[in-house]
Amino acid sequence: MLGLMQQQSLLISSLIDFAEKHHGDSEVVSRRVEGDIHRSNWAQVARRSRQVANALDAQNVPHGARIATLAWNGYRHLELYFGVSGSGRVLHTINPRLHPEQMAWIANHAEDQVLCFDMTFLPLVQALHAHCKTVTHYVALCDADKLPADSGIPNLLSYEAWMGQQADTYAWPQLDENTACSLCYTSGTTGNPKGALYSHRSTVLHAYAAALPDSMCISARDAILPVVPMFHVNAWGIPYSAAMAGAKLVFPGPALDGKSVYELIESEGVSFAAGVPTVWQMLLGHMKPAGLKFSTLQRTVIGGSACPPAMIDAFREDYGVDVLHAWGMTEMSPLGTVCTLKNKHLGLPADAQMKLRMKQGRCIYGIDMKIVDADGRSLPHDGKAAGDLFVKGPWVIATYYKQEGGDPLLEGWFPTGDVATIDADGFMQITDRSKDVIKSGGEWISSIDVENIAMGHPAVAMAACIGMRHPKWDERPIVCVVKKPGLEVSREELIAFYEGKTAKWQIPDDVVFVDAIPLGGTGKMLKTRLREQLSHYVLPGL
Repeated sequence: MLGLMQQQSLLISSLIDFAEKHHGDSEVVSRRVEGDIHRSNWAQVARRSRQVANALDAQNVPHGARIATLAWNGYRHLELYFGVSGSGRVLHTINPRLHPEQMAWIANHAEDQVLCFDMTFLPLVQALHAHCKTVTHYVALCDADKLPADSGIPNLLSYEAWMGQQADTYAWPQLDENTACSLCYTSGTTGNPKGALYSHRSTVLHAYAAALPDSMCISARDAILPVVPMFHVNAWGIPYSAAMAGAKLVFPGPALDGKSVYELIESEGVSFAAGVPTVWQMLLGHMKPAGLKFSTLQRTVIGGSACPPAMIDAFREDYGVDVLHAWGMTEMSPLGTVCTLKNKHLGLPADAQMKLRMKQGRCIYGIDMKIVDADGRSLPHDGKAAGDLFVKGPWVIATYYKQEGGDPLLEGWFPTGDVATIDADGFMQITDRSKDVIKSGGEWISSIDVENIAMGHPAVAMAACIGMRHPKWDERPIVCVVKKPGLEVSREELIAFYEGKTAKWQIPDDVVFVDAIPLGGTGKMLKTRLREQLSHYVLPGL
């Protein structure tokens, strides 16, 4: 027997319609790349999103086409979130921190047809556009009078001229809720990046889950500052959850230094902020010497990499701000766990609570997880047994875009590549990563990419890249090198060899010359043993 309820697809257009109808005057505040503060609200965002949809129609951009963005967090990027996906196209946010060659590869692999970019990235797009084979329209996110007379980019349009002349009425298509809505590439895998293609259904369900009280607890009473970039897994889904709840949104643009972030929090009454530890280190570094306090900030969600205990203490004890660890992956849309305490933990001593807060947290509804041993057998959730972490759920990837790499699932479960423990209360803690990628400032660095560049030097016989702990960036890469007999290369020469071949922040901090790199029985490098050999190593400058 079937239920007798109405059938309504879960669509991103329904989020912006709801925000406009019920929370139209809730503010959307943006610090623009021009440096000024722009004020909008959900009603204006909804109207302009419909203009974006009409602009795409006017260019005969087909449904399902990928529309790329190279943009900071701001109101125009938000309008693209809803106008692109709501009209049946696929929003493809590109990480501008990647190497230009990698960005061009991603744009070509996605077969992007339109590229919208902030003026900050004009030099980057000028260098990229000749290599983007499928892009036919370029849109600069600026006013018409801010467009350069000769950009060198064919048929470059200003955003305001492109969409501003369009009608603000639009009938959102009634799509199948499993229709693709956005595309994000992960750089945490070896080799070329892989695309995670999200659906309207998965995104709306993720928005519900992210807003739950034991998750990010997003409501119409919040003023939210997503410092996490909108090109990082859709800003952890916050733009969608904020529309669903009718929350005020405060966008920082490119200014992520401690002073700028603090001033925005105070001037806009921010109650909730989200970002990686590096940003909060800069914020606290600005506040402490000046004796500053928060007047409205209540909580912050920290993800991307583990938050140091001292930072949790500083936020909680010195400033009265609750710090929530969160964990997820691009393949998970991204949210998997949030570290909120249960009722029974509230009476625990502070040190016992801190042990829990340092974990990555408990599953939010919709996500299931397990840990298994090397033979695939499930391990107990006792907080001690460590195993490979697997997840599944309605916003977890089933296969990569264009089925790159084949079927990633094992009996319906996605292998995260992390090693973890899970305790009896469901708190998960990452203990290691089975992949040898390095996480620096919330960004992934592929150790294989670093090694491959070193191996391109004529004096290098073998190279192994490993991550070393860093107080600010969490990890920084170093490369261990065996020189070819009779040939010489200095540390400075090899680091200079990386310039132009990868992004600056992916260049290793140091070169360590070794006689040999330990190998296993199959010829694979034993990086665990290499780390043991370098257990007393300290990064330069620390």
